[in-house]
Amino acid sequence: MLKYLSLLILLSFPTMARSNIYHSISSSVKLDVNAAATAADRIGNSMSISGTGVNTTDGTTTGSVGGLGASTNGVNAYTPITASQLTAGDAFSFSSSYTAGDTVATSLTVGEVSPFGDLTSTSAGTAGSLAGTIDTKSDLTIVAGGAGTSVTGQFVVGLTLD
Repeated sequence: MLKYLSLLILLSFPTMARSNIYHSISSSVKLDVNAAATAADRIGNSMSISGTGVNTTDGTTTGSVGGLGASTNGVNAYTPITASQLTAGDAFSFSSSYTAGDTVATSLTVGEVSPFGDLTSTSAGTAGSLAGTIDTKSDLTIVAGGAGTSVTGQFVVGLTLD
């Protein structure tokens, strides 16, 4: 009886496994030829003044600390300051700085860039020998081109078991 019960238990287990298998293969080649470009950052106007134990003047008004005046084509007028020691023999300090901003061009033609203080220009890419191929066996062949170009090849295999 025990032999038959053991045999019955073994026969009740499934004899085949069921699963889903997903398999994918993909290949791609990307070729890029960059356009000419210029990035321009304009430098702005700035003025700073600080001090202790000094007399200041702008040449006309005593006690003046100067400043930035009206703007012409993006550059502000600047009034310089002269400082002198307030009391002879006493401690004093004085600091002044001025940065003139970039002039904004009033008339530019297409393709021109204002002569700003921070410019980055790149020339256009040339494809030349730039190439990429994928054959029927998914073998990739990529060849670099000229300046301003890039090529990327990719081969991806995926396998999923559920």
